[in-house]
This record gives sequence, C-alpha cells and structure tokens, in this order.
Amino acid sequence: METGTEHLVSHLKDVLLELNTNPYPDVACPPNVPRRASVALILRIQPNYDHWPALPAHLPRPRSPQHRRRSSVATNSNSASGHKLSFKAILDAFFEQDWVKHGDPEMLFIKRAARVGDKWNGHVALPGGKRDPEDADDQVTAVREAMEEVGIDLSYSHAIAVGNLPQRIVTTSWGKVPLMVLCPYVYLLTSPDPPTQCLQPTEVASTHWVSLRALQSPQLRTHEYADVSARLAKSELGIKRWFLQAMLSKMMFAAIRLVPSASTYCSSIPSFIPPNSPPPTTIVTKLKQQLRTLIPDPESPSVISHPPLLLWGLTLGVISDFLEHIPPHNALELWTYPTFTNYDVRFTMWALSYRFRKQKAVEMSSAPPPNPPTSSTVIVEDMAELPTQDLPDGTPEESKHHAPGEVGIAGLGVGRNWGRTGRAKLVARGAAVNSMLEGYYPIVRRAVAVALVGRITVASLLAVYLWRKYGDRLIR
Repeated sequence: METGTEHLVSHLKDVLLELNTNPYPDVACPPNVPRRASVALILRIQPNYDHWPALPAHLPRPRSPQHRRRSSVATNSNSASGHKLSFKAILDAFFEQDWVKHGDPEMLFIKRAARVGDKWNGHVALPGGKRDPEDADDQVTAVREAMEEVGIDLSYSHAIAVGNLPQRIVTTSWGKVPLMVLCPYVYLLTSPDPPTQCLQPTEVASTHWVSLRALQSPQLRTHEYADVSARLAKSELGIKRWFLQAMLSKMMFAAIRLVPSASTYCSSIPSFIPPNSPPPTTIVTKLKQQLRTLIPDPESPSVISHPPLLLWGLTLGVISDFLEHIPPHNALELWTYPTFTNYDVRFTMWALSYRFRKQKAVEMSSAPPPNPPTSSTVIVEDMAELPTQDLPDGTPEESKHHAPGEVGIAGLGVGRNWGRTGRAKLVARGAAVNSMLEGYYPIVRRAVAVALVGRITVASLLAVYLWRKYGDRLIR
C-alpha cells in the first residue's frame, strides 16, 4: 500500500548520498576569533501504520566503542567480513527496508530552556554548542552536544554520519563583527523505534520531531516579529532606544510554524507547571476568580497557553540549506528577506534592495539544483577554488561589547564575503541562504538611515508649513 511519502524518501536518500560524496569545505575562523560551534541535524524515518516493522532492524555496520573521541565515518572495516563497507552500501541497506521505503522522514528540533540573561529563551534550535578544547574536530562537538543536551547517541550502532552542511560565520552588529563559525552536521537514525531522550534541564525545555513534509509546506510559512531597536541604537546610530523603536517598530523575519508529530518535555524545569497564584484577599478578587472559572479568559495567566513553535533566524538558514537540496528545490521561494513592520521603512528597504534582490534571483535561477551523483562518479573539490573568507580584524575591545548570543540580526546568521568561484559552487550545491544574505545587511542600515532622514524632512516641511500658515495667529 502506497503512503504518499515514497518519493520524498527516495529523494532524501539521494540527498544524503550527495552530501556525503561532496562535503562542503571547512570555513576558517576569522582573525582573532577562534570560537567554533557545531549543531546536529538529526533525521529519522517514522514508520507508517501499514508498514510497521515486525522486529528492530539492524544494519551491517562496523562495531566501535560507544565513547569515541574522534569523528565517525561511514567506511570502516567490518569486524565480521573483514572488508570495508562504503557509505553507499550502508545507505542502500537502510533504505531497502520496507518500513523505510514507506515511512515519513522527520527532523529533530529543541526548544531552548529559559535562562537568566539568555536572549534566545524559548527559541527553536538544533542540538549543539561550542567546541571544547579536547574535541578532536567539529563533528565530535556535534556528537557530544547531542548526547549531553538530548541524550541521543549518534555513534555507529545508532546512526549514520552523513556529512556536513555549509558552515557559516555567525556575526553580530548587523553582520559587521564576527563571533564564531557554526558547523552543521547531518545524522540519520537507523532504528524504527524513537530514541529515548534525556533532556538537559539547563539547556532544553522540550524536543519536537517535525516531518520534512511540514517543513516544505507553504501553508506553514509565517513571520516572526523581533525588536532590534536596542541593538541598532547602541551599535549603529547612537540614539535613544525609545525613539528608534517608535520609528522602526519591529523587524519581520521569515519563519516556519512547526507542527510536531511527537514531543518530549523536560518536566523538571520550573516553567513546566505554572506557579501557584496567591489566594484572593478581597471580595472583588474572589468574584473575578469565580467568573474566570465560568468564562475563561484566553489571556489570563492562569490558563496554560503554549505559543506556537516558530523556526526562524539562524536555525532556519541552516534548515533552508538542507531543504534546498530536496525537490522541488523551493526553499528560497518560500523564504523572504527580513524587513520592518512600519510601512515607510519597509518601502524604503524594498526600493533600495530591489536591484539587489533581482540580482540574487538571477543567481538562484541560473544555478542548477544539486544532482545526486551516480554510483561510479565521485566529484573531487578543487582545493584552489574553495571559498575563502575576507573578514576585518576583530579586536577584543570590539568583541567584548557584544553578547555571545547575538548573531546577525536577531539570530539571523550570514556567511560573509565568499569568493566569487566558491560562492557559485555553494549556490549550485544548495548553500542558498549564505549567498542570498551576502550584502543585504548594508542595505538594511542604509534604508534605516534614509527613512530616518525622510521622516525628519517631512516633519520639518510640515512644521514650516504650519508656521507660515498659523504663525501670525500664534504671535498675536
């Protein structure tokens, strides 16, 4: 019986093979910024009811110690047969299973726990964190952080290490100051049973499995509104926050409303159960409380409400790079440039970025979608043409004024200054958001300045007009 997901599963297999065959190049740390971080993009196949596996499936994969301190690879000696298994052979063995062919591919997201001083409380993200000095490489960091934050083992016996997605330099001050290099790695769980999760209370409030079909759905595309006036006022124009906030209102970012198929909550965190409200002390308060029991107020704090899970910012950029590999290759068509809610600022940004957006659209349309290689074809990257970074020196004095949580514009990271040849390769391979945002931040700053001058000019002309018309009456 067909389930309607067979084509998506087949495309996913091709994408995973292509990512493993042609890894993205490593991005060097910017000058004086040695920090690196890794995230794990964890995939699984949710079995369909009509194709439920009778017994847990086991792939003919190499055995290895559970706690290895170096990167896992897909080609190692098989302890039983003594010959090496290629990544393609392991992937073919997994996708040949009936429950996989008719299953539903899903991706794991975390909702960050509430912490004092953390600007990204409650944001949707991927398991990951900063690289420790004892980590052998960036991939070890992704594996370690996945175990520490959500308790999922990504070793050989539980997952297939696929490869990496485009690395990017996370920035602050609207793309001007580099903070760290973010390195995403893709893993595919091999068991039909959902893995047991152990959520770290200080880091993760909940985890959510979301179908790739939902991530690709245009109906679930929405926007997130964030206040970035404080950051802009401090770092760009040096004017008071209230004035800039009144001028710009909020910034509008592309987002995806997540619809989880399964969720796990950390019940040990304080916010899991709402705190007890103090008993009413007056007759009026008691009457209001009794009235709420008869007619519940949706905005009342006593009513448990779960805000929608919104995927946006830096994490959406990583996910868009992955989704762009999968047909119909429309991740960018569903993605929009950040803008402001005030109409005059939005119009100014639209006008100033018109030529820029048209040029990017031409680049995207002229770049062929990533094609899976054949079994006999192995593409080797030309080391002389790998993309390079040309970043300004970041001094310690310049970096210490920015909180570590600030990345790009309110969480929206961007790869900066890719070489022309390297950028073309990344666009053709699906590193779309990196290329789309390159050069956009200066336009945002220029548009804000132009809109500010425009408002001041209009206000001045209006004041002059009113003075000429009613000035004599006021003097009398």
